[in-house]
Amino acid sequence: MSNNLPQFLKWNLDKLLLVLLVAGSAGIGTARSENLVLQGSTTFATGVAQPLASSAEAQTGHHLEIIPNKSNLGLLALFEHKADLAMISTVLEREVELLRKSDPALPFQRLQAFEIARTRAALVIHPDNPVRAARLQDVANILTGEISNWKQLGGPDLPIKVVAVREGGGVLASVEAKLLGAAHISAPDAIRVQVGTQIVRVVAQEPGAIGITQLAIVKSSSAVEMITDEPIEQILSLVSLDDPSPGALATIDALRRIANQGP
Repeated sequence: MSNNLPQFLKWNLDKLLLVLLVAGSAGIGTARSENLVLQGSTTFATGVAQPLASSAEAQTGHHLEIIPNKSNLGLLALFEHKADLAMISTVLEREVELLRKSDPALPFQRLQAFEIARTRAALVIHPDNPVRAARLQDVANILTGEISNWKQLGGPDLPIKVVAVREGGGVLASVEAKLLGAAHISAPDAIRVQVGTQIVRVVAQEPGAIGITQLAIVKSSSAVEMITDEPIEQILSLVSLDDPSPGALATIDALRRIANQGP
């Protein structure tokens, strides 16, 4: 800056530069705060969010932080303002029903679900099990304990052990809703695990096991899938608390468009 300028003018110019620098820094901070946190269903994360994130970010300009755990944990993170959108892999009503048991005071009426895509659940069995197909009604009877031995389905004389995640997972919720209505698994001696990836490992060690898991896990492993007469469909949705922000809405639209554009 020229030393020939009056002192008061130099002071005012320096002050103006400082204001511009502060404003520029604030603008940068605002851009960074447009990052969106998606938390919840591993089925949604592995099937939609993670593989499509780069394309969605390119279309919207918003960076996505994806935290896979469970559908119910995603909804809880939404209520706690730790996520911008929750990822769920069953109908919202089913997850709300489960959450009401532990957190009845939460404002569930504020939740809004946006369907993004659909997939199906998978049933896995031990490689030595010769029963490779079953009717959905038979599977329902296994989940309630009415069918408790594989010999009832033409297989070996071996007790059936159901392997599933603890409550809150979207795969389990979809299977229960399809096969049991408002009821839940009641088969005796069911094995409960924390995450879906553990199911394949447990089934591989239990000759009489039948596991309920996500299709992506089966496709990426050597697990043996038991075929049913009808698919067990899963609805993959993003959930917002009240109306989604413009950035969240743009991400919802982008992921839906990319997921359904086909080959």
